[in-house]
Parts: sequence; structure tokens; C-alpha cells
Amino acid sequence: MSEAVTRTTLTTSPGLLASLDPLLRKWLPRQRWFAGKGRPVTGFSLVAATELLPPGGKLGLYHLLVRAHQPLTPVPGAAEQPADCYQLLIGEREALPPRLAPALIGHVTEGPLAGRTVYDALSDTRPAELLLEALRAGARIGALRFERDGSQEIRSGLVPRLVTSEQSNSSVVYGDTFILKLLRRVVPGVNPDLELPLALAREGCDRVPAPTAWIGAELVPQQATASESYVLGVLQPFVQGAADGWELALRELAKGEDFAAAARALGRATAEVHTALARTLPTVTLGHTQVQQLVDGMVERLEAAAQAVPALRPYAPGLRAAFEALAALAAEGCTWTAQRIHGDLHLGQCLRSPSGQWWLIDFEGEPSKPLAERRMPQPPVRDVAGMLRSFDYAAHSVDLPVPGWAETCRAAYCSGYAQVGAADPRTDPVLLRAYETDKAIYEVVYEARHRPDWLPVPMSAIRRLAADSATPPPATPSSPPSPRRPRP
Repeated sequence: MSEAVTRTTLTTSPGLLASLDPLLRKWLPRQRWFAGKGRPVTGFSLVAATELLPPGGKLGLYHLLVRAHQPLTPVPGAAEQPADCYQLLIGEREALPPRLAPALIGHVTEGPLAGRTVYDALSDTRPAELLLEALRAGARIGALRFERDGSQEIRSGLVPRLVTSEQSNSSVVYGDTFILKLLRRVVPGVNPDLELPLALAREGCDRVPAPTAWIGAELVPQQATASESYVLGVLQPFVQGAADGWELALRELAKGEDFAAAARALGRATAEVHTALARTLPTVTLGHTQVQQLVDGMVERLEAAAQAVPALRPYAPGLRAAFEALAALAAEGCTWTAQRIHGDLHLGQCLRSPSGQWWLIDFEGEPSKPLAERRMPQPPVRDVAGMLRSFDYAAHSVDLPVPGWAETCRAAYCSGYAQVGAADPRTDPVLLRAYETDKAIYEVVYEARHRPDWLPVPMSAIRRLAADSATPPPATPSSPPSPRRPRP
């Protein structure tokens, strides 16, 4: 390990965060991974700060965990909600070279960094190299812990480059050999983005890149005696030449090519991952009480969505019937097996290698949900429903839609899933419809808030799912969405 890494220390200067505060208040809300958009930042509190390179030289480097305090609503004087904790890698230089201009945070005017320019250091080569060096060495730096799988080699000299397409996190690719995913909003506890790939690697499942190394932190909160563990980043093999499932589907659609074979193979890959997770991690049986709790949550989300999106209200009775049908089966004594699943599966969470092998990635789950909820066992059909909805989105994302494309892909995916030995999801239509309905309701709320031009896509599914019940609502016309290509 380099001298720069071995002589790092924990930063305790109380003026560090205060000097950065006015700059972070402007910069942080502009980041794609900032979760509190639409609400002003009223202040920051320091969770941990570690000096990775000493200040005052050509380059200084700090690792920060900070809580961003925000009111519950943008109304002045409103009560604040629990502050999100963000991971920042702050570089400081006398002046930024032009190549780092997009990473600028600002110019510090007071405090220990007065007169220096600070920026998001993950865009810089040397800080990114230092992270890989620390992972190679298994370093301990202040509260930071750099762990690695000793059976996998991490070569030095790999050139880093920042991935610019991330939204909820940030990633760096090292020489087309590894990819480091740095989590931006972090919470204490076991993160499934590390937990599940490690479990699958132990089980010998080759559908998920096995973690090579990872970054964590051990912190003792104020007025507490026990430490809390954080997962901050995961290094995995980079699947060179792989195609993102979403972009691959759009390319095949645009060319009018058949995607059924790829969908069938993806179904097999999904089932292999589910089967391996069920073998290596505990499963539970969902009886009447547990299923009723699931249904109650679905109905509650439906009612809230109908209040938020008036277009959903005519369909509410039919959608509620889909959930009530599931509760009725449970009341009759039907049970289901729940296990650990991906939790946020769609085409954008899959990669296909040049040889045709599918990989599943990003096991973090839905970041907006509490960690405990993301780690709960759930019916595997929830992942299946997410993928079926993703095929529907892809079908609406090209200039010239291909009739029947989504239906063909959905059927092929379920057939491939069944080929691995798992049950065909279509043999349990009540459960599948309930989860697909719950997902479509979530999509309606999201599109109404963020992409109203895309509201017709989930609304078309809402009409179909409501019509499958005993009380179909009246259809309402809607125009097709404009041919833009957001991720599902």
C-alpha cells in the first residue's frame, strides 16, 4: 500500500463541515442520487470524516458521511423528517484542471480549507486509484474497513473511469476488469447489495458477479455504546462487452427482431437465482395472517394512489378485487413460500454477455424503502411481476411499436422460468395478478409525478388488470406516449 494510504487519520476538525456547509447546500440537491429533491436542505450533521490524503498539498482527499437535514415539506417552519445519510468523497485542490470542471462543488472561503477548491473526487483518477489500492491491501483507515475475497486477484495499475449513467449511486470501472459501486445514501445494517451476491457466490450461482471486495464502516453513534455497521461500496467483476437488458430490448424492438429467445433465457436465469437464494437463505411460509397483511398494504397503496391520481379512481374497484381474491384464497387455507428475492427486478437490472449469458445485478432493492423491509422474505413472483411490467414498458418505448411484442416476451419469460424446475408463474394467476397490479399502481403514481407523458403506459396495464376482475371499470381513452426512452 502507498504511503498516502498508510498515514491517513480520522478527521476531527469541527470547522471542516461548517466550511463546506454553504457549498453542499447548493451542490447536493443537484445530484441525481440525492433523494430529498423538492425540499430545501436546512443543515448538515457529521456522522464521520476520514482524511485519505493530507490537506495543503497538490491534492487533499476526505471521505465524509453526513446527514442532510430537510423539512418534511418545503413549507417554511415545517417539521423535519429523519435526515438521510450520504457518502461523499471530497477532493480539494488549489484550482481544478478543466477536465474536472463538471465535478466542481465550490470555492471555500473560511475554515480549514479556506482558499481551496473542493469537488466530487470520484471523477478524479488519483482518488479512484486510492480506493482500489485500499481494497487490494485490506486497509483500515479511521472508521473505514476495506475487505476483500482473498481468492480473487486485484491487479494494480487498472485505469479508472467514472460511469455517468448511474442514478441512485455512483460507479467506477477499473480497466474493464472491475466495477466499484459506491452507495450514496447509506443506512446502518446488512445491505442486500452485498449480502445476496455473497450468498449466491457461496452457493456457486454464476448468474451474479461475485463480490471481489467491499467497503464498510464501523461507527458508534452519539449517546450509544454499540457500534453500527455500514456497507459503503462493493467491487465486482466487470462483465466486459455486456449489453444492458433494457437497451438490448430496445435495439431488438427497433430492428423488428424477435426477443422471445432472450426473454426465455432471462426467465431461466431469474429462476436459477431464486432457486439458489432459497437453498442458501431461510424461507418462510405465508399463511392467512401474513397474506392478509400483504393485501392490506396493497389496498392501502391503492387508496393513496387513487387520491393522488384521479385517473386511477374509476378502476379502483376492479383493482381492489384483485387483492381481495388473494386474501380469499388465503382464508381458504392456501399458503405460499416466501424467500429472499432481488426486490427491484426489471430489464435495466440485467446484463447479457457476448456469449448470451444473462447476469442479474443491483440487489439493493428499492432504495426508498426501509432496509428491514428490503431484507424481508417475499414471494418470488414479485420479481417476476416486475420483469413482466418491464417488457410492457419496453414495448411502448420505440417509435414504431411491434404488436404483440410484450405478450410474446412475457410468455417466453415465464416459460423459461418454469424450465429450471420452478413453478410457472402463470399457474398461480391470482398471486401474479395481485403483484403485477401493485406494481402498476406504483408506476401510475411515479409517472403522474415525474413523467406525465408516460402515464398512458401503466394506465393501459391498469385497464387490463382491472378488467380481469369481476367488476371491470369503464374504459377511458388515452393517447400513446411520446417515443422517449426512460428506464422502466
